Amino acid sequence: MIDHVSIQVRDLVASVAFYEEVLEPLGYRRLAERPGCVGFGLKYPEFWLNARPDSPRAAPDTGAHVCLRARSTDAVTEFHRRAVAKGGADDGAPGLRQATMVEYFAAFIRDLDGNRIEAMTVPAATA
Repeated sequence: MIDHVSIQVRDLVASVAFYEEVLEPLGYRRLAERPGCVGFGLKYPEFWLNARPDSPRAAPDTGAHVCLRARSTDAVTEFHRRAVAKGGADDGAPGLRQATMVEYFAAFIRDLDGNRIEAMTVPAATA
C-alpha cells in the first residue's frame, strides 16, 4: 500500500496556488509546510510538492502519473475544470474508462511542470 507520493515543481509558490485550487474538490488541503516542500491531503500529507527550481519540465512520455481518488464524478470534473482554468493542460477529459477489473470515471491533467495527475472515482462504489 502506498502512503504518500512526491512530485517535483520548479516554482513552489505558483504550484501551491495551483494545487490549493485544483485539489479542493477532492477534499485535499494544505496540511504541512517545510522549507522547500508542501504536503496536501485529507487527514495527513499524502501528496507532496518538492521545490526543484533547476529541474526540467516533466517529459510527456515518461509513463508516470499520480492518481488521486475523488468522492464523485462531479469532483473529478471540477478538478479537471479548475486545473485547465489555472494554467494546467488537459491530458484526458472527464469521462468513463474501462480498466481491467472495473469501469471508472476519471480525468487527466498536466500541471504547471508537466506532471501528469489523474483524479478518479468508481461510480458504483460512490452511489
